[in-house]
Amino acid sequence: MKKTLLLGLAVVAMTGGGVALALGGTANDRPAASSAQTQAQTTFTIENMTCATCPITVRKAMEGVAGVSAVSVDFNAKTARATYDPRRTTAAAIAAASTNAGYPARAVQN
Repeated sequence: MKKTLLLGLAVVAMTGGGVALALGGTANDRPAASSAQTQAQTTFTIENMTCATCPITVRKAMEGVAGVSAVSVDFNAKTARATYDPRRTTAAAIAAASTNAGYPARAVQN
């Protein structure tokens, strides 16, 4: 009986139940994952994109800002959309990174 109980507790602890559940805690005792709830998205207009490699430079510049998790650039529309943690950065900082790389950016939508 003791072996079964110990084995059961070990399985719960190892399969995502966590130590809190093994010790009698609840799933609510675990910290919440920082997911899309803490993410913001902003669309930027981008100037000076004239060739197919320009979006690569814009994307890398924007992704280099701490807190930015994703950037997609639309060459034809001359826009970029950044997903970021607003607690770590701002749309202005992301736009500045693109501007500093030679591609002036302006936020058009949050």
